[in-house]
Amino acid sequence: MKIEKNIHLAYCTNVHRGSTWEETFYALEKYVLEVKKIVCPEKPFAIGLRLGAQAATSLSHPSTLLLFQKWLEEKNCYVFTINGFPYGNFHGERVKEQVYRPDWSTSDRLEYTVLLFEILEKLLQPGEEGSVSTLPGSFKEFHSAGEIPKLVFQNLYTCAREIERIKKAKDLDLHLGLEPEPLGSFETTEETISFFEDLEKFDHNPSIKQTIGVNYDCCHLAVEFEDAGKGLTQLQNANIRLSKLHLSSALRALPTEENLKLLESFVEEVYLHQVVIGKNGKIINRYRDLDQALEEKNITGNEIGDEWRIHFHVPLHASPEGELKDTKNHVLSTIEWLSKNDQACRHLEMETYTWEVLPKELQSIDVVEQVAKEYEWTLKILGAKGLANQ
Repeated sequence: MKIEKNIHLAYCTNVHRGSTWEETFYALEKYVLEVKKIVCPEKPFAIGLRLGAQAATSLSHPSTLLLFQKWLEEKNCYVFTINGFPYGNFHGERVKEQVYRPDWSTSDRLEYTVLLFEILEKLLQPGEEGSVSTLPGSFKEFHSAGEIPKLVFQNLYTCAREIERIKKAKDLDLHLGLEPEPLGSFETTEETISFFEDLEKFDHNPSIKQTIGVNYDCCHLAVEFEDAGKGLTQLQNANIRLSKLHLSSALRALPTEENLKLLESFVEEVYLHQVVIGKNGKIINRYRDLDQALEEKNITGNEIGDEWRIHFHVPLHASPEGELKDTKNHVLSTIEWLSKNDQACRHLEMETYTWEVLPKELQSIDVVEQVAKEYEWTLKILGAKGLANQ
């Protein structure tokens, strides 16, 4: 929905299953329209559309795309952003590090992302702004010594040129948002700035940072023990575009025996839940996944620190069980920063895709209720900062 300051807010439909277009459209009709009835029954409702490669290929057929355009008009909905991070299936089976495949060193990732922009161009009105979010280049473990292959930069430049081509006919403002994530090619603000410096040097083209920017995910940067206001200001000062803000919350815990036992209920087989361990506010250790961190906590010499932060998206409106905590303060700080820099980013998206694997005490009765409650929480916070009508 369009809120104040020409900002748009949506929830990401990656919370719903959907590898094919048929499955994706089923979710739009079954869940998204129900959320609209609760949250925004009369006004145009924004959709943060997740399209995997298979669904995007089907939707790109002119007749299918025309039908979808008509559906959006009939249902008083619109699409301003597409989640292009997961290429393949994202639910019900092991995803883990495979969510990074294919990465930006491949033509498959390039072609898929260009296709998403071609679809988005058809869904936008002349002069409008549209974004696509994607992975942060690659996964550190995929390449020797964590080095970023030159093909990553080459493909991103090719993508930028394609975006420039696509946007001309309708005079659109289109941009790609690379999403820093724990264990991605870049995961902290410092690494992000360094990556963009290398990207700019690759083809000596400063303007690329207007077409390719950052999708700032609050959950991911909170896991890195970052200060939202400081990090966002650093990105702004580096002239890196804020393509989109993901309003999302991570899991955190003091590493007491009781809390570490409670964390066992968050171990699951679908998604990667990277763990960053801090002591006195400084990072002292990292683990690839939560089960590994829990298994190795008792090994002699392993420092368990005084706080664990876990890449597990938890609902914005609910709190974890017992003494477990979340990182909603990072979301609040992000919104506070945006209220003072309200032209810095116009695309906001709530992203709690983990509903199916959440412990039962954190699940609402159904996913529609969860999303509606997240809207209620988010709109209240935005309203208090003058960014939405209360």
